[in-house]
This record gives sequence, structure tokens and C-alpha cells, in this order.
Amino acid sequence: MSAIAWGPAEVGHAPARSTRPRLTLLEGGAAAAPADAGLRLTRRGRLVLLVVAALAVAAVLALTDIVGAGAAQPERTVTVLPGQTLSEVAAAELPELSISEGIVALQLANSLNTAQVSAGQELVVPRP
Repeated sequence: MSAIAWGPAEVGHAPARSTRPRLTLLEGGAAAAPADAGLRLTRRGRLVLLVVAALAVAAVLALTDIVGAGAAQPERTVTVLPGQTLSEVAAAELPELSISEGIVALQLANSLNTAQVSAGQELVVPRP
């Protein structure tokens, strides 16, 4: 096996420019390559690695927030009683919100198009 190395040429005649490096053939292949051919990072390479590491940390933090938030707060449900309206459910289950805000929150949490509910219907009560 052979390899090509970059350096001054050793040819039988004098080159036109002695300072110009020439490609030469080395016996022994890649094992004979210079030892100082290690990995060197440029400024751009270091910046790219820094950005990739920051994105990885941000992704891990975002995933732990999403998983932690879902596991800590289970949804609670309420069964609508006969004669009960959505505004009554909102006033009883979401006292910290105004009635209109409570109705909207219940409609969004349960994918309701109207304020009509029927007896026995199960409603998910969102966290305020």
C-alpha cells in the first residue's frame, strides 16, 4: 500500500522553485503519514459545536418540562347533573375565573362548539 505526502520533492533535477511543495509517494501507506496530522478545529468548527451542544441542552430541558408538566397535573372530570348548565359548571369548578372565561375554558378543553350540555355528559375541567 502507498500514500501521498505533501512536502518538498526529491527529484533528480532541481525544481524551478525550490520553495514550492511537491507531492511525493511514501512507502508503507497511511502508517507512514506524519504524526502531526491530528484533528484541528477552526473557529467556525468550534462555533458549530457550541451551537449544536446548546441546542441539545435546550431540547433536553424542553422535553423534561413537557413530560414533567403532564405527569404532575392529572385532568379531572365532572359529570353534568340534570338541569345543570355549562355556566353553572364553570362557576362551580373554576371559581377563580369569571363565568364567561370559565365557559370558554370548558368549551376549549372539551371541544364544544356551543354552550349546550346534557345530563350525564363528562366534562374535562382544565387547570386555570
